[in-house]
Amino acid sequence: MIIFQNVSKIYNGNGHQVAALEDVSFTINPKEFVSLVGKSGAGKSTIVKLLIAEEKPTKGRVIFSSYDINKLKHHELPQLRRHIGVIFQDFRLLPNKTAFENVAFALEVAGRPQSDIEEFVPQALEMVGLKDKMFNFPKELSGGEKQRVAIARAMINHPDVIVADEPTGNLDPINTLEIIKLLLKINELGTTVILATHNKEIVNYINRRVISLENGRIIRDEEKGKYILV
Repeated sequence: MIIFQNVSKIYNGNGHQVAALEDVSFTINPKEFVSLVGKSGAGKSTIVKLLIAEEKPTKGRVIFSSYDINKLKHHELPQLRRHIGVIFQDFRLLPNKTAFENVAFALEVAGRPQSDIEEFVPQALEMVGLKDKMFNFPKELSGGEKQRVAIARAMINHPDVIVADEPTGNLDPINTLEIIKLLLKINELGTTVILATHNKEIVNYINRRVISLENGRIIRDEEKGKYILV
């Protein structure tokens, strides 16, 4: 379970304060699929950063399972992040590693043995439809293929939650739909999915819970929501 309890995040810059989030509260239950929507600067990425403990809240509490993000010590971060797979808009693949090696890297960092790598990496790449391209480098892959490698990497440690921050921002409509179908499939297999996006068509296609943000505040939280432009 994920709980944001009266969370505010204030950034200090050039002598003045900017509120990225103001008094934000919500709960996400296991196995939910939730879209965080809003214009650029609405606070979506700040929520993602707080969830993966890249930032800590200025006020309020962020709780993920048994972890209190506010009280998390630096040495506990890798343990927390094993439970959360993150997918970014810009893929963040290592250019000098093949698709196989990019996915394997997540297992290596977690200290998993070579036998696990040889067994699980091909399975993950097969799940995203890229088993035939496992030895291709990122420069040899299309944008949609790169994002599917990133999804395989995010899933390889069997996280409880997948957080996708604008994962289709650099993709055409056909690849966008493929990535969204893949996220829905992952969710059906029991993983919680949190999707941050400003793509109206995606949100309306998914037809699941929608949390709408504007100027760092939640303005709407609907169980089967649409992206209503404000």
